[in-house]
Amino acid sequence: MVEMPTTVPVTPVDLDDAEAVTRADRGGVLRSAALAGAQIRATAAAVSEGALARLDGARPRAVVIVAPSGPARRAAGLMSSLAADAGVPLVIAPSTPPWVGPLDVVVVAGDDAGDPVLARSVDSAVRRRSDVVVTVPDEGPVADAGAGRVLALPPRVRVLDHHGFARHVATMTAVLAAVDPAFDVGDPAEIADLVDAESARHHASVEVFRNPAKSLASRVAGRRVLITGDGVAATELARHGASVLLRTAGVVAAASELADAVAVVHEFGSVGGSGSDGSGHGVSQDYDPLFHDDQIDGPRPTEPVRILTVSIDPDDSSVRRRVAVLGEVDVVRVDDLSGDGSAPEMRPTPGFEAGRVGPGAITSAGGGVATTVRQCLVLAARLEAAAAYVQLAGGR
Repeated sequence: MVEMPTTVPVTPVDLDDAEAVTRADRGGVLRSAALAGAQIRATAAAVSEGALARLDGARPRAVVIVAPSGPARRAAGLMSSLAADAGVPLVIAPSTPPWVGPLDVVVVAGDDAGDPVLARSVDSAVRRRSDVVVTVPDEGPVADAGAGRVLALPPRVRVLDHHGFARHVATMTAVLAAVDPAFDVGDPAEIADLVDAESARHHASVEVFRNPAKSLASRVAGRRVLITGDGVAATELARHGASVLLRTAGVVAAASELADAVAVVHEFGSVGGSGSDGSGHGVSQDYDPLFHDDQIDGPRPTEPVRILTVSIDPDDSSVRRRVAVLGEVDVVRVDDLSGDGSAPEMRPTPGFEAGRVGPGAITSAGGGVATTVRQCLVLAARLEAAAAYVQLAGGR
């Protein structure tokens, strides 16, 4: 995949000024972030055209996902969190393991067609006569290593490299569904519609108070950021959010499990230290950067860390109780989808207790795996759009 040029604006942009936002987006980062649904549709189209036909009915010894870095690595991490629901052993590796053979399916995923690790992984898996699925752009050393001997699923929709999460998730779930019919995330077109509905809420013309991506961006801009996840899958999504903030806006953000952040508060009293008044609630009103002397007044105060918690737990009250110890926290979840028709309605999920899922929450007749994948794809679209708005609002 070719990296499109990105220009970080020098002057801050008012996120409520749709025309100013559109003018500032000379690198197309907002458009790229809005194409997650299109990536899912394009992958589904390739599968329907027979790209994975050779895997239909196969019962491999294992499915090995080779994803050394980038969105592919985070998508593989999400797949790993769903391994307990897969009917075949699932292995995540940075390169092709030496034990793979004709009984295995190897998925080589990435965005850099010139990556030597990916090229060697393809070559190694082919030489060992595994069924090899390659999701890397069909060019360069990786394409040469496959040379017609692999099942190719290259990207059909051009986006920035760090916006490929949806494509990799769609590809990996398609491979798992091909070898294990019980692993079903539902209709890809329905999932794409859901992601598109979320992207529509992030449009530049939607005001900050109604735009979840702009709202997140306004909270994050100029602050130290910690993104936590309330579970294994949510933590992988938190890592993706931290990565796109860095790649898109140059904002350094940490990612961790929610339990780690809670433990830090119990041990040290706060996450990231406190403000100048020692309260942890921000910089003192008496602070004036013009007259501050480090030798006399001590270190310059910093704003407290902005904490985001990515949640896919259907029980909102449980999540709120867990994050209460952290103080001011933004919980990023899908059940704040408006009930005004902006998102397609979903069928109740078996196993979700009545009354525990908020209005507009994403559920699926496919059960836990389908629900988790859909929630993660929607929230990934939100985090990617938020990072784009942070860049357009002035980045760091």
